[in-house]
Amino acid sequence: MTVLLIGGTGKTGRPLSRLLPAARVASRNPGPGRVRFDWNDPTTFRPALAGVRAAYLVPPLAELEPMRLVAPFLAEATAAGVRRVVLLGSLIVLPGAPGVDELVREVRRMPESAVLRPSGFMQNVLGGHPLGDGLREHDELVSAAGDGRLGWIDADDIAAVAARLLTGPAPEGEHLLTGPESLSYPEVAEVLSEVTGRRIRHRAVSVAERTEIFRATGMPDAFAAALGAVDAGIRDGAEDCTTTTAAEILGRPPRSFREFARAHLAELA
Repeated sequence: MTVLLIGGTGKTGRPLSRLLPAARVASRNPGPGRVRFDWNDPTTFRPALAGVRAAYLVPPLAELEPMRLVAPFLAEATAAGVRRVVLLGSLIVLPGAPGVDELVREVRRMPESAVLRPSGFMQNVLGGHPLGDGLREHDELVSAAGDGRLGWIDADDIAAVAARLLTGPAPEGEHLLTGPESLSYPEVAEVLSEVTGRRIRHRAVSVAERTEIFRATGMPDAFAAALGAVDAGIRDGAEDCTTTTAAEILGRPPRSFREFARAHLAELA
């Protein structure tokens, strides 16, 4: 069964492509083993979907209304005979983004579907994210989440779950994915300090300041504001949970933050 990986070069897509080496990797920058795919160019959809029966779907980035871009793709996928779609969603609920819920409903209409709802990615502290940038440049994690906790998960574990659902028995439902423990940003800073030997601190900011940090990366204003509001939700306990879902699907426990930090010590140091 040919599997298409949309977002195949991202945080979950890269490890997923290693787990499924025969899969077709979709990318705006085609190369060996990759097929050109661009959410803003619907003419790339049909060639990418040729012969595909299952797809890993990472929605367009920084988009509060993803269906304006994803609806034509899902229509093309249905016409091409795609039966199975595994959607990368989020446990975190973006305020003011009803289009995200609409996307989930449309994916669930596929003959075989699953929605992954992971908590915060551990990889965000490594780079390519404001958390990682602050850690690298100033030895600090910046958030407006206070002492609120979330169930951080390694993107490699998300990829391993996705691989099972894409290639195993027909998947069903929504899967809440977390690591084995719920940690606040100050607690993550403590773990990173212990593992790296660096003095890493958490710097608390307001939601408005956090929003401005996101905006400074070039993120659209509305999306930056939504992410800032997410920190307020974490502060109020909205994401303080852990689940056993990843362990049940994988037959092993997901990686803890300490294990993750040790595995990525060279990058963190």
